[in-house]
Amino acid sequence: MPVYFAREAPKLWRKICIEASIEVSLLAENWKFVLAGLVFQYIHGLAAHGVHYLHRPGPTLQDVGFLLIPELGEDKAYMSETIFVFIFCSFVLWTFHPFFFQNKRIYTILLWCRILAYLGACQILRIMTFYATQLPGPNYHCREGSKLATLPPPDSALEVIFINFPWGVIYGCGDLIFSSHVIFTLVFVLTYKKYGTIRYLKQFAWLLALIQSLLIIASRKHYTVDVVVAWYTVNLTVFFLDKKLPELPDRSSSSASPRLLP
Repeated sequence: MPVYFAREAPKLWRKICIEASIEVSLLAENWKFVLAGLVFQYIHGLAAHGVHYLHRPGPTLQDVGFLLIPELGEDKAYMSETIFVFIFCSFVLWTFHPFFFQNKRIYTILLWCRILAYLGACQILRIMTFYATQLPGPNYHCREGSKLATLPPPDSALEVIFINFPWGVIYGCGDLIFSSHVIFTLVFVLTYKKYGTIRYLKQFAWLLALIQSLLIIASRKHYTVDVVVAWYTVNLTVFFLDKKLPELPDRSSSSASPRLLP
């Protein structure tokens, strides 16, 4: 066994170096798109934090999902987050598999350009929606009587710019319609559905997305409408963007140089 690893390690390192050189050249061509996508993630976080200043707690709205799905309780709210972290980390690791495996269909940088485009389009719609109407948050820290349900006017611009990280992200209120967690999950699942190769993992990913959505409702982090709107909005947004964006090169069927995004 030690002899095997000693023989294969240089091959793996050489493969990583070759792939890294390819991806660096792609990054040099597409860095503006990557930077814009990352900056917009911050803008989305800033907008979500800003709407917290407008949030006014009130009685929880009548919700069919709340009637049908038993409440997990505040002590089990971690369950939906656990699934989300698993999906997020698994997907990010998968996007870097060309560095380590021989069989590959994608270029990591080009794929992330596409993912950031999906996320940005969905988040623009989300920002417009939750600023248009602020609903009383159903989450425990957003309910009447909670000190975290409302925010006093900021003492300085820095308080807004830094989003009171990380508490401003963890304990946000008001950014309800539609669920950001479901946006990320469905974008990742749809991307793997299109560019992944293992069929049963695609089916498992859809199952995890469904379970996570139910757990979000059960933990009262979102109303059912927030989850339902996310499901059809993300699917439609990705569908129409796929019609507009150039298709990614398939590395498994062609050795031609990759076509860059416009």
